[in-house]
Amino acid sequence: MPIRTGRRDLIAAGLHATLLTAAAVTAPFPARAQRRGSITSAIYPGSWDEAFREHVAPALQHAHGIELEMQPLFAVDQIAKAAAARGIPPFDCFVLDPGPRATGVERDLYERFDASRLTNRANLPAQLVDEWGVGCAAQVVGIAYNPKKVPKPGGYADLFKEPWVSRLGITGFQTTFGTVSLIEIAKIFGGSETNIEPALSELKKVLPKIAAVGAPAAMPGLFQQGQCDVMYTNTQTVTTLRDRGVDIAFAAPETGASAFFTTLHIAKGSENIENAYRYIDTVVSREVQSALAQKPYNFVPVNKQVALGPDLPMRNLDEMARFNTHDWSKINPLRGEWIQRFNREMAK
Repeated sequence: MPIRTGRRDLIAAGLHATLLTAAAVTAPFPARAQRRGSITSAIYPGSWDEAFREHVAPALQHAHGIELEMQPLFAVDQIAKAAAARGIPPFDCFVLDPGPRATGVERDLYERFDASRLTNRANLPAQLVDEWGVGCAAQVVGIAYNPKKVPKPGGYADLFKEPWVSRLGITGFQTTFGTVSLIEIAKIFGGSETNIEPALSELKKVLPKIAAVGAPAAMPGLFQQGQCDVMYTNTQTVTTLRDRGVDIAFAAPETGASAFFTTLHIAKGSENIENAYRYIDTVVSREVQSALAQKPYNFVPVNKQVALGPDLPMRNLDEMARFNTHDWSKINPLRGEWIQRFNREMAK
């Protein structure tokens, strides 16, 4: 019998995210770090927060005598909080995935970025730096599977067939990896970057067979517990589960893996511009990137002086140019409706 996160649970998860955003917007803004030796950055809760406290904060203190203060916030909450601040940024730096990043550009929330101020600029691939910020971690999305339970799938189309479909775990559009995976599924059935109808239609056909439907954060646990043996996810999740002793492998779909970068940006109106550049430069340095790439965090490094892990589907970051990328200026206006539809139609 399929294991499902019920609609009520997914809606509750969405409500929780909404409440987090509301709290982020309405809570009193903490005093910004204005001391010469400090910087305040938003950071993703969980492993990102832990990794930056363990590796980035000490490196920044050691190299520049700068104290790193962090505000754990998901990407949408960062954008909401900064937009509500009305020109008085509640933190000096953002960390964002492509969707919220595009929203921040549209709302003029970032200082123009001068890459020449980074001492590590030459060690970053050209595509990671633009006028708004710089990439600090690469993300590669494809299919994870248990090699002891199911054969290696050739691509997304296989997920709708046996033996994979009855061991499949799916999640919705709340995350970047979920969104790009479902877009790529839509494409193989005749859809496009803005038309996900074919993906939802095909998923509804096999929904009774699917092993698990869950919120994004639940998927690694469901896989580890054996509730599903195949799912779409990113390489960081695969490596982290393998480090825990889980039987798991990564398969790049025959239509190509998807790639995106998590990026750092300086908040418009920041009074700590110089320290913000030093912070960003520290994050992308060889030493810090190497540390973040190790267990238990398994970041995909962006500094070209740091070797990529053997389990990644590329030898260097330049090869990511052949992976699938997506236009978030087109996706963002549609994504809210997609999330609601998935929750309504898939979580039963």
